[in-house]
Amino acid sequence: MNIDEQLQRLSRGTVEILPKGGLATKLRQALAEDRPLRVKAGFDPTAPDLHLGHAVLLEKLRQFQLCGHTVIFLIGDFTGMIGDPTGKNETRPPLTHEEVLANAETYKEQVFKILDPAQTEVRFNSEWLNNLTAADLIRIAGKATVARMLERDDFEKRYKSGRPIALHEFLYPLIQGYDSVALDADVEVGGNDQKFNLLMGRQLQEAYGKSPQVILTMPLLEGLDGVNKMSKSLNNYVGVAEPAHEQFGKLMSISDELMLRYYELLTDIPLEQVQGMHPMEAKKQLASLVVERFHGPGSGRKARERFEAQFARGEVPEDVPEQTLSAEDGGLWVARALTAAGLTKSNGEAIRLIRQGALSIDGQRVTDKDLHLKPGGTYLIKLGKRKFLRLTIR
Repeated sequence: MNIDEQLQRLSRGTVEILPKGGLATKLRQALAEDRPLRVKAGFDPTAPDLHLGHAVLLEKLRQFQLCGHTVIFLIGDFTGMIGDPTGKNETRPPLTHEEVLANAETYKEQVFKILDPAQTEVRFNSEWLNNLTAADLIRIAGKATVARMLERDDFEKRYKSGRPIALHEFLYPLIQGYDSVALDADVEVGGNDQKFNLLMGRQLQEAYGKSPQVILTMPLLEGLDGVNKMSKSLNNYVGVAEPAHEQFGKLMSISDELMLRYYELLTDIPLEQVQGMHPMEAKKQLASLVVERFHGPGSGRKARERFEAQFARGEVPEDVPEQTLSAEDGGLWVARALTAAGLTKSNGEAIRLIRQGALSIDGQRVTDKDLHLKPGGTYLIKLGKRKFLRLTIR
């Protein structure tokens, strides 16, 4: 691809590319020097599983690889023990080294579902950070000021409100920035909540006499609820390692507006092409593309066939989970049963779904929120389009 074609591909879905015109300059330099750009993205292994929110960055890295550049997938095993303070209202406890290493192993297994191993360097920042002396760390700290650190939105808010900021949290953006020095990064890709840390990389590279990296920020992907950032703790995520049928089913639950955003950030499909499709067909194509990315050729078609058979035609899956709950003599209130079984988060949510007609028991729609399930029976519960449970009341 020529430079204009690369810029068009690489700028898709981005929030900012800084400095303005910087990526074009880097691409021209790489062409003149006949070398690939070194494109860095850091991932703190603070949880074992990646989800589609992480895949936004991985997809952008894959696009750099398609343009012929080298990706550095940096696992922050050292910085993971500090804990990224970005967006946090309180100091959070750091992970142990054993926890970080265990999570890092699962990362390596998952990223090559998207990235090309031949164009990827997997690095751990403990390679250079473990060797820093106290004097080295003091020299790095001397490249930034407290005033600069307090320009960070989350630090500023915590400082003004009197909430504590631990000194080690100031080290996080410094160490992330120093990673760019150690790796000679030409470009760093990160979420737009990481902008301060990415700019710190430029600042430190200049301080160490190196050419400063271009930073490319990506939006934070909304979860399945379409409101909050995708997060495992909010249960609005699609996991990279989840079974194909789970990924497909979850993606079929998103809104039409969110579907377009997922297309933009997770695929190369032109949005004009998507907008010309029927929304249901577009959603099935999106779900198929995502499944194939993580489970290989043919998996998307199989997941679609399974979805259409089970849900569009009302068929019951073969692998319905089973659960047993206890009840009083009068039976178990249906809303409490749904919540106790983990199908809803609260009795209030259960009542709302029942009123909306989302609950079926043994193939019959249930709208009576006061229904009690009698002891001694086993019931086939269906909630919404995707949730099935064979529930025994004792």
